[in-house]
Amino acid sequence: MYDISIGVARGIEYLHRGCDMQILHFDIKPHNILLDENFNPKVSDFGLAKLYSTDNSMVSLTAARGTMGYMAPELFYKNIGRISYKADVYSYGMLLMEMAGRRRNLNAFADHTSQIYFPSWIYDQFKEGKEIKMGEATDGEREMLRKMIITALWCIQMRPSDRPSMNKVVEMLEGHVEALEMPPKPFLTPPEMSVEDQ
Repeated sequence: MYDISIGVARGIEYLHRGCDMQILHFDIKPHNILLDENFNPKVSDFGLAKLYSTDNSMVSLTAARGTMGYMAPELFYKNIGRISYKADVYSYGMLLMEMAGRRRNLNAFADHTSQIYFPSWIYDQFKEGKEIKMGEATDGEREMLRKMIITALWCIQMRPSDRPSMNKVVEMLEGHVEALEMPPKPFLTPPEMSVEDQ
């Protein structure tokens, strides 16, 4: 899972910075990540993608794009920030959170109401210094899981300006877990924001 998560991050980074035109996918989710026979990930389904010049960091859209649960909040709410490549970073963060937790981010059937929205629950666990149960896992596997979760929490920050670029995401995943700081707690829906008419 860890290798797959880095491969997906590199693929999205390439779309954002490796081409003559910046490609924003707008639909990063598990169903759009294909694995070959060696479990190398491939980003697929570019039906919602848009091309932008690499010097144009802001995007104009007439309607929200993507899949609920993976769509960046700026696609819905005013005053969060302008739409940019950071929308893909948010979607990747939600995907990474599901990969690390090996479960959907929203689980209405969770044993405890605090576990219904996984990113909030996992953030609270990390803040309290609790270990996440992984069954029988090595220290290396626990370190990889911690890197994935902390990186995902950075990616799903509410404001786009608080999210890292995909280049930074790759660095975070490949670096040492001790170098990672906990981000501020991401919120599902800030009360001060109003839904944008689209």
